Amino acid sequence: MDLDLSGPAAALADRVRAHLPAAGRLGVAYSGGVDSATLLAVAVRTLGAGRVVALLGVSPSLAATERAVAHRVAQDIGVRVVEIATHEGDNPAYVANGPDRCFHCKDELFTRIDGSVVSELGLAAVAYGENADDAVRPDRPGARAATEHRVLRPLADAGLGKAEVRELARAFGLEVADKPAAPCLASRIPHRSEVTPEKLAQVERAEAAVRAAGLSDCRVRHHGEVARVEVPVDELSLVIERREEILSAVRAAGFRFVALDLAGIQSGAFTLPLVQLGERRG
Repeated sequence: MDLDLSGPAAALADRVRAHLPAAGRLGVAYSGGVDSATLLAVAVRTLGAGRVVALLGVSPSLAATERAVAHRVAQDIGVRVVEIATHEGDNPAYVANGPDRCFHCKDELFTRIDGSVVSELGLAAVAYGENADDAVRPDRPGARAATEHRVLRPLADAGLGKAEVRELARAFGLEVADKPAAPCLASRIPHRSEVTPEKLAQVERAEAAVRAAGLSDCRVRHHGEVARVEVPVDELSLVIERREEILSAVRAAGFRFVALDLAGIQSGAFTLPLVQLGERRG
């Protein structure tokens, strides 16, 4: 991948560069999504590949396809990936799946990074890919964990929203530049319903089946025996065309009933309504 930039893209990268550490090695909490991949590319462009390492948290909530993409994109950028096994599933507060579930997940990742990875890899700082749009959303409790662990957020501090991040990713030629958001599998389970490895595996199998039927993106929300399938609105008709294939495959993943959500894909479908309710009560 060519890290040379010019024009507006170079200006965006320079804004981010101002918020990177001047010395030492940087660890980037990395998922393979467009935000963390773009941050990784800017860090390598600024510091050099030898001073940057991608830190990929691995647990049952990370889909195998996302893990593979993360490794492929990091290889293209030219940076080393270190996988960190996280065990948020051992934390009762995470399993209970309250609106703060993401806090416990990120706290587990950053705790494990603080506990051994920083010293083993000689990291001067750790950063993650929060962008400026996410920074003002109320349904991002993981940001609190980043603050508590003193994790840097260069994209957000540079004022780059999602559109600018994607613009920069395209300039770098990242394959994930236009990749839809891919929240962890646990986000498909309604709050207050326990997160279990079995549910996560069901969701992963069902979503893989829906994509295999030709859909560009999907969420399979886990409502017990019911799978509520969300796809892009302009692809709703495709689900109907391939109804039998999708119905059979999602049932094979362990669901008895399969419902199509006419609202399409909804970011923050479970967390945002609860957070907004809490704000009104407050």
